Amino acid sequence: MNLRFLKLNSLRSRLMLVVALAIMPSVLMSLYTGWSGRQHAISIAQENLQRLANLAAVNEAESLSSARQLLAGLANIPELMGTPEQCSELLAATLKRNPNYANFGLIQLNGDVTCNAVPSDRPVNLGDREHFKRAVAERRFIAGNYVFGRVIQQHTINLTYPVLGEDGAVRAVVFAALTLPELDKFIQGIDLPPGSVLITTDREGTIISRRPDADKWFGKTVQPDMLRAIQRNAPQPLELEGPDGVRRLHAFAQVGSRELSDFTLTIGIPSAQIVASAWRDQALVLAVLAAVMALALLATWFVGNHMIVYRIRRLVATAQALAAGKLDARTGIPYREEEISTLARALDEMARALQHKEAARDRAEEELRAADRRKDEFLAMLAHELRNPLAPIRTAADVLRLTHENEPRIRKTSDIIARQIDHMTGLVDDLLDVSRVTRGLIKLSRETLDLHEVIAGAIEQSRSTIEEHGHALAVDLPQKAACVCGDRMRLIQVVTNLLNNAAKYTPKGGRIRVWLRAGPNTWTIGVQDNGMGINAELLPHVFELFSQAERTPDRAQGGLGLGLALVKSLVELHGGSVSASSAGAGKGSLFVIRLPRVTASRPPASGSGPDQPAADAQEGFTPLRLLVVDDNIDAADTTAALLRSSGHEVSVAYDAHEALQQAAQQAPQALVLDIGLPDVDGYELARRLRRMPQTAQAVLIALTGYGQEQDRERSRAAGFDHHLVKPAEPLVLGRLLADVARKLAPHNRQAG
Repeated sequence: MNLRFLKLNSLRSRLMLVVALAIMPSVLMSLYTGWSGRQHAISIAQENLQRLANLAAVNEAESLSSARQLLAGLANIPELMGTPEQCSELLAATLKRNPNYANFGLIQLNGDVTCNAVPSDRPVNLGDREHFKRAVAERRFIAGNYVFGRVIQQHTINLTYPVLGEDGAVRAVVFAALTLPELDKFIQGIDLPPGSVLITTDREGTIISRRPDADKWFGKTVQPDMLRAIQRNAPQPLELEGPDGVRRLHAFAQVGSRELSDFTLTIGIPSAQIVASAWRDQALVLAVLAAVMALALLATWFVGNHMIVYRIRRLVATAQALAAGKLDARTGIPYREEEISTLARALDEMARALQHKEAARDRAEEELRAADRRKDEFLAMLAHELRNPLAPIRTAADVLRLTHENEPRIRKTSDIIARQIDHMTGLVDDLLDVSRVTRGLIKLSRETLDLHEVIAGAIEQSRSTIEEHGHALAVDLPQKAACVCGDRMRLIQVVTNLLNNAAKYTPKGGRIRVWLRAGPNTWTIGVQDNGMGINAELLPHVFELFSQAERTPDRAQGGLGLGLALVKSLVELHGGSVSASSAGAGKGSLFVIRLPRVTASRPPASGSGPDQPAADAQEGFTPLRLLVVDDNIDAADTTAALLRSSGHEVSVAYDAHEALQQAAQQAPQALVLDIGLPDVDGYELARRLRRMPQTAQAVLIALTGYGQEQDRERSRAAGFDHHLVKPAEPLVLGRLLADVARKLAPHNRQAG
């Protein structure tokens, strides 16, 4: 069957169908109930009437049960059997606490009332009262018949309880006079139809409670047919005619158990109202069901939209927000014991868990960043502490080489020291460079470069390592310019690292080849060797930090595993890529760099080579008055010795105060200052020198173990002209001083 016309494709329409199907049986049942007729209505009325009578009887039994507990408590108090005065005082206090009772008293076995809560002006004997006789004979609580108290002048029922001695024999009887309104209080809240009556009688049929008009009926006896029904304890409701001539359907109920009382309660409802009420109820039910169905369908459509559809949309929106990374998103749905709330709670708990994990991850990242900062600070300090002792060693080696140039053994030893110092300096620089690259602190000084110059500079820096290992180097470069946009120093560093790597990992007498080729949009630099190669397991990881092949005794100088990671980072900063390939162990390796091409904006430089500046430095040499300041005595003395060997007039100071005194006396033309001085640091010393007339125009050169960019910025701000990092190349320092001498030469000639 095709049900598409019902359009049951939405949750609300399906819910409406379910609601309609759920209500339909109730509608049919109501129609059937209406058709069942008067007998069925009477049967229902009888059942309801009997339940109501039972409920009212239970409520009246509560009063009697409370009275029994009260009398049982009194019977166990010793003062009750004391002197009449003690007994009367006890009963009066009890009456005061229980104002719903008319009197309390104690009856001796001869029937005399020896004490009362309400004083009596004449002796009273209750020996002829049935409730007294039954309490003595049956040794239990007895609820007596209706009486009108002669002493208290009220409608009451007498309630009695035996007082037992230690031998279990009855010693006396304590009684309470319960007012009839008190008995009636528990049934005041029962609603009865108009014309109905509620009657409570003792076993003689005497009325002790009636609604309505209780005061008019106290002590009267019910009509004979009702008395017969009471005495035979009629099990089913009966239709009886009352004294007012109205026929009523009466239901009867025993007030408590037989041990509690012999009272009977009956409720009578006018028979004429039963059928009419049944039909009226049926009509009302039908009307209510029709209204319920209409409201249910409307609620399903409108309220269901808010209670179900809207909440489902909230769940969907929250899930989408979480998927978008908004981990603070919550459903906002109150948690109740139903399915959507359960789902909302689960979704919110998941969001909270994700948020906690995200916060934990953020904390972990912050801890990692803090650890990284501490690592960088450590590396910077390590570099400073390593460079400080390296500087005098390097300078001492240069002094030995210069002063013993004609002694091959000493010169060779000096060269060895210089090379090893260069190696250690390179390791320190690689550590700092990797740290700066991983933190994104490398700033490229971009310009248009010819890769011929880059490769030539790299070969020059690697030449000593290649020659030391006895390798043959082949260079294959095109004739035309190969222009890229990049940082000259960093690109030279990249190619130098690859050449040094090839030299170290190729057995002595190996072959290294460098080539440069043009691609459609790139320039490609290749560095190839016939060395030990790269295992297939290591090849995917060669550019990762601290990644190295297995060390062997013949290549203990393998480094820290930083060079290739630094190469990859620097090449990628230039917008390029680098890759490695190898046919396997012992079959050599090939590293390829690809850099974006740019249009040449200048002709390739045709410099005279790396040794030309040195020659320029010697041409037209002019000695300078220099002051070297360093708290490391070895570093200061060796630097001074190196500069004196170049012909300069050099003074030495080991702290800032001594430096200021010598500067004031000698007016040096250039000063070489350490930054990490013990008393006043190099930055403050530079600022003070700039304020002195003798050194205001002097050239200030920082020679320090601090080589990071922020250190250079601080030195420039303090007034330094140049910043060199220990151990400085003698050639670099020599060029710098030669430039200073050339700039000062016209001034010196004028002064002369």
